[in-house]
Amino acid sequence: MSSLDLSSNAEPRFSSVAEVRRDLERVGYFADDGLAGVVYLADRLGKPVLVEGPAGTGKTELAKSVAAMTGARLIRLQCYEGLDESKALYEWNYKKQLLRIQVEQGAGWEEVEENIFSEDFLLTRPLLEAISAPEPVVLLIDEVDRVEIETEALLLEVLSDYQVSIPELGTVVASQIPLVFLTSNNTRELSEALKRRCLFLHLDYPSVERERAIVLAKVPGITDQLADQVARIVRSLRALDLKKHPSISETLDWARTLVLLGIESVDEETARSTLHLLLKYRSDIELAAKELAAATSAAAEPGR
Repeated sequence: MSSLDLSSNAEPRFSSVAEVRRDLERVGYFADDGLAGVVYLADRLGKPVLVEGPAGTGKTELAKSVAAMTGARLIRLQCYEGLDESKALYEWNYKKQLLRIQVEQGAGWEEVEENIFSEDFLLTRPLLEAISAPEPVVLLIDEVDRVEIETEALLLEVLSDYQVSIPELGTVVASQIPLVFLTSNNTRELSEALKRRCLFLHLDYPSVERERAIVLAKVPGITDQLADQVARIVRSLRALDLKKHPSISETLDWARTLVLLGIESVDEETARSTLHLLLKYRSDIELAAKELAAATSAAAEPGR
């Protein structure tokens, strides 16, 4: 079979960058025009998006949000060291094949082989699932920097032509191009070939203004003043030399806790007693505790 003709792909999902930004915000993901523009181009050009940045900056959540706003099915391939073709692409159901062989012992091998190498015995994994899906799909390849070079090459092959060759069955060609997001925490350098294939998006921790907006949208009952304090204190903590900086989800956990505790304004004592919600290492908590007096004082000042 021939490769997928991009011109025959389904109608574009988005009419403008502004629409992407508005629809992402509708599902609770706050994007700027740069991020929304990359998502828009990924749809129009049929290209994957490589999203890099520190852990906890919303890389995985971006793919989930795009799926939610488009009504597409999210298919996730969680990468890890040792991931191979059988877990990423497909494998045969050997137990089921063996049972069929035992049942058809009297039949000729050619007939048995034809029966056992059919779709009934095929176990699809995320890549093949996304390629063969008839409905709109968002494919999330999470933490791609954790796989070996050989598996990265397999990903590149599939994403270059959006087709999969199965020797026993033939070539499966996508009927439509899925929206593909690959996330990386930069634990290793990815190949130039993979980077060339993708649009690139770097996500850093949000600005104070954007994180405040996220907190207000995601934490019911929080006041503007408390959301502002939370965003500013977290920003101060991220400026420290920590082993692990607070993620956006940890910011939200902290904000929800403060609301549940009935706290309207964060003082030094409150921040100290709830640091474990933001920081996960003892050394980080000890370092942050030394800086809290200045951080809480600055956060409490209007206009700061």
